Amino acid sequence: QVQLVESGGGLVQAGGSLRLSCAASGRTISDYDMGWFRQAPGKEREFVAAISWSGGTSFYADSVKGRFTISRDNAENTVYLQMNRLKSEDTAVYYCAAGVRITQGTVRLGGKYDYWGQGTQVTVSS
Repeated sequence: QVQLVESGGGLVQAGGSLRLSCAASGRTISDYDMGWFRQAPGKEREFVAAISWSGGTSFYADSVKGRFTISRDNAENTVYLQMNRLKSEDTAVYYCAAGVRITQGTVRLGGKYDYWGQGTQVTVSS
């Protein structure tokens, strides 16, 4: 079992930055590919970014490419999402997720991830 706890959300003005953290416990995250998803009010959950277990490969949704960066520190058992140049449409609850054998073809599918955090709210004011 892996427990995931997100933090770092908050209220920020458009154009600003936030860094989300996802702290894991129970097992080492080096066994898992890690992803970030988000869900805005009235919308379905959507993929944001993911990183392979080694950190060697990362994937991004087109909507955040060039603005967000996912990274991981396996020694600290933590995954990060650096979000720059935030837009009002980035407002959502952001969730961290862990899975195994995530591929380029499945990275955007939430059902392929086994463990989820409780989420952290990000609100971008325009």
